[in-house]
Amino acid sequence: MVKFGYTILYVENVEQSIVFYENVFGFSRKFIAPGNDYGELITGETTLSFASKKLAGENLKDGFVESNLDNKPFAIEIGFITDDVPELVQKATSFGAVLIKEPTQKPWGQVVAYVRDLDGFLVEICTEMK
Repeated sequence: MVKFGYTILYVENVEQSIVFYENVFGFSRKFIAPGNDYGELITGETTLSFASKKLAGENLKDGFVESNLDNKPFAIEIGFITDDVPELVQKATSFGAVLIKEPTQKPWGQVVAYVRDLDGFLVEICTEMK
């Protein structure tokens, strides 16, 4: 059996990223490793994890493309479901997220908005698919 365990975002400051996601989305901190190079949040079945760019550089000797707000977002997003998309978008931007797309109702009824987090990762905030 294979189970999707976690997603790791390579960030500038692990603790700062964890605090952002705790404050905005209400996730619970699982832990931050000594040295502040790795940490995890409890989000339900799948863990959202953060590793410092320094640690990523040690693990990926050939380098990697860094996410930041100066460049376009990667062709990937993380998505969070809520009953009140506008409220959560406002909360995210009040903690430093950058608004990319205002809440919009899709033809299938779902409300979807996009922000970028402190490190430039694309975050979809949406209602449940009906």
